[in-house]
Amino acid sequence: MELDVVFLGTAGSMPTAKRALSATLVRRGGDRLLFDCAEGTQRQLLRSDVGLVELEEIYLTHFHADHYLGLPGMFKTYSLRGRELPLRIYGPRGLDELLSALRRIFGRLSYPVEATELEPGAVLERPGFRIETFPVEHGLTAIGYAIVENARPGRFDVDTAAALGVPDGPDRGRLQRGESVTLSDGRSVTSEQVLGPARPGRKLVLTGDTGPAASVVYAAMGADVLVHEATFLADERERARETSHSTAGEAALVAREAGVRLLALTHVSTRYFGHQVVEEARELFPATEVPRDFDVIEIPFSERGPPELVRRGARANRAAVVSTET
Repeated sequence: MELDVVFLGTAGSMPTAKRALSATLVRRGGDRLLFDCAEGTQRQLLRSDVGLVELEEIYLTHFHADHYLGLPGMFKTYSLRGRELPLRIYGPRGLDELLSALRRIFGRLSYPVEATELEPGAVLERPGFRIETFPVEHGLTAIGYAIVENARPGRFDVDTAAALGVPDGPDRGRLQRGESVTLSDGRSVTSEQVLGPARPGRKLVLTGDTGPAASVVYAAMGADVLVHEATFLADERERARETSHSTAGEAALVAREAGVRLLALTHVSTRYFGHQVVEEARELFPATEVPRDFDVIEIPFSERGPPELVRRGARANRAAVVSTET
C-alpha cells in the first residue's frame, strides 16, 4: 500500500511567491488526510495533481491563523458543489470555539461539519493504522500527530508451505492473513508454521509549530519520516525561544536523537532560502530535506528502500492542468 506526503504549503507565518502557508496532505491507499489548512489550501490542491478531493478528515495542530484560515473557503466550495458527506475536523482544545467563530464567515452548508477536540495522548484507530497525538512546545493548545501503521504479517515461506502440503490457491492466502487452514487429509496448518516474524508498519510524524521538545523526540522514535518545523536558523536562536519555534539545527538534533530515517523541514521563514536551512540541518543530521510546495515524499516499506523526496511530485501532470486552465 502506498504512503506519501504531499507538501501543499511550506512557508512560515507569511506566504511568498513560491511558498504557500501550512498545509500537508498524507495519502495512504485510498485515505486522504489533511494536516492544517492555511489560507489558499484549496487552490493549492487545485493547482496540484491531487485536485480538490472530497476530504473526509482535516487535522489542525493549533489555532494560529497561518494554520486554519483556509477552512472557510474550503467549506464553502464543498457546499457550492453540493457536498452531502460529513466533514470531520480534529484539533486541540478550543476547536469548537474556533468553528463557532468561523461559522459567521462560511454560513449555512449543504453538509455537516463534525468537530472533535483532542488532548495529547489521544489515539484514533483507523483500518490498518492509528493516529496518535502528542504535546509540542508551542502553547497549551498545540499538538502534533503520529501516523502509525499496524504491524504486518511476516514473510510467507513458500518452501515450508509446500513441504507441509499446502496447495497453491486460497489456503495460502488465508495463511498469509494469519488464519489457519485444514488440508484435504484433515491436517491443520497454522499461519505461525509458514510465516516469519511480524514486520513493522511505517511511521510518519508531523509536529506542526514547536520548539525543540523531549515529547517530540519520544513521539518520533524510529519514525520513517519526521516533518518538523524550522522557522529560524542558529543566528535567530533567541527569537526562536521567545516564539516557541525551532531552528533547523535544533530540529536536526531531534531527528538524530529519535533515530528517524528522513527529516523534512517546513514552515520556512521569509528570512531564509531553502538551501540555507538544509545546510544548517545537514551538519547535524545528513538525511534532511527541505521540501518546496508540491514536492512529495514517498515512504516505502523499510525492506523496499528509504523514504525519497520527489521534486514537484504533485505537479507531474502540470502540462495537462495548464491546458485546461487556459
